[in-house]
Amino acid sequence: MNQFQRLAASSLFLLCVTPFVAAEDLPKESDYYAITTFEAPLDETIEACGFQLLEDGRLAVCSRRGDIFAISDPFAKDISASQFKLYARGLHEPLSLASRDGWLYAVQRPEVTRMKDTDGDGAADVFETYADGWGISSDYHEYAFGSKFDQDGNLIVTLCLTGSFSSKVPYRGWAMKITPEGETIPFCSGVRSPGGMGANLEGDIFYTDNQGPWNGTCGLKWLRPGGFMGHPGGWAWFELCEDVMGKPPTMPEDGSRLHVEAKKIPELVPPAILFPYDKMGKSASGIACDTSDGKFGPFAGQLFVADQSHSTLMRVDLEKVDGLYQGAAFPFRRGFASGNVGVEMSPRGSIFVGGTNRGWGSVGRRPFAVERLDWTGKTPFEIQHMRLTSDGFELTFTEPVDADSASNLESYKMTTYTYEYREQYGSPEVDHTTPTIQSASVSDDGKSVRIVVDGLQLGHVHELHADGVRSKSGLPLLHKEAYYTLNRFK
Repeated sequence: MNQFQRLAASSLFLLCVTPFVAAEDLPKESDYYAITTFEAPLDETIEACGFQLLEDGRLAVCSRRGDIFAISDPFAKDISASQFKLYARGLHEPLSLASRDGWLYAVQRPEVTRMKDTDGDGAADVFETYADGWGISSDYHEYAFGSKFDQDGNLIVTLCLTGSFSSKVPYRGWAMKITPEGETIPFCSGVRSPGGMGANLEGDIFYTDNQGPWNGTCGLKWLRPGGFMGHPGGWAWFELCEDVMGKPPTMPEDGSRLHVEAKKIPELVPPAILFPYDKMGKSASGIACDTSDGKFGPFAGQLFVADQSHSTLMRVDLEKVDGLYQGAAFPFRRGFASGNVGVEMSPRGSIFVGGTNRGWGSVGRRPFAVERLDWTGKTPFEIQHMRLTSDGFELTFTEPVDADSASNLESYKMTTYTYEYREQYGSPEVDHTTPTIQSASVSDDGKSVRIVVDGLQLGHVHELHADGVRSKSGLPLLHKEAYYTLNRFK
């Protein structure tokens, strides 16, 4: 059978097994997840980058312009400007918030500041420097993002390089641990340009790093203690912390591949997820874990990662194989009003999303936005999980599949590729391969399909298109694409 005969057979197959669904009746993202855009005060520019729910039920939101606002009743159907109250002003580009023991903590460019409202008027009146164990210059790239506090009371901060290539002041290009006593300790080297931080259910901390030198594309990276995240631009500061971090790792070979260099450099931690450039965004940012135990739909425990440029949320399904994280990334929700940066999952199952275009531009046309994403209660037909097996992948779906379409090999297409690991800015996709999907077996309950794949590639993104798969009711997948980053074989 030639290529045209296979295409004709595939098209005839889909017409036979799939009930006709008119284009206007096809499901939309908004059917399942609704965006509420908050009305901000007319005289304020709130370029929202971080959130924290306060003990009194208000939502604190920090703006990169230096302000923090507290929003009353943030879960209301509609949010008006009157619900915003200024909590603090005059900070230096705060991008993350956290809380502990009645204090609100803001990660600013030069320090972590804690603040408290002691007179009950709704605004902070006590400000204290909590930690400031790193340098700052006049370069605008020197962002600082923070995690939430872990169970031991530690906070992790990621510090962008100076100008994204080098490190002109101490610990730019590092992740730092701040102890409960406010001591700042080097945690990981190799950071380039972080866009957000978050923990998974196990408490491991991840951050997003953006395409640039030594980063072929944007990635989600696990901050393994003592690890090297990939960019050697900040290594000069090993001389300040050899007692904690030892000597610098072996210098990676320019133009190599990450998985090749990881075999040579024990400290090098490959990205858990590589987000294919432009297919999944251009500027990965905030991270939120679904800790709502089903209140946000069928993706409990998964991570939701924002993209500033595309104004989207992506969904990430991780697994740990041979001591390293890897997994699949999926499109999730478009249509946000500005360039998404900060995201925060609430116990009630809502995700707060903050945005700014900062002059860079974004698909969302507003210069800034504060928004909330809620599950409507309807379950989308999606690939819920994509997990590696010894000979391919197991796909789990949110709804039972139509067995005829899901077992037909013409329903699937897979390609793989990776990126150059190089000092030059970014990388095109390289080393393309086309694996062969040899079989697709549907489980008895119709909720999973095991695909046997000849040609899995270490260190590659495995791009899967499942355009032909239908649910039992005949619906196509809401998102047909999945991108699995393979760091270890099973």
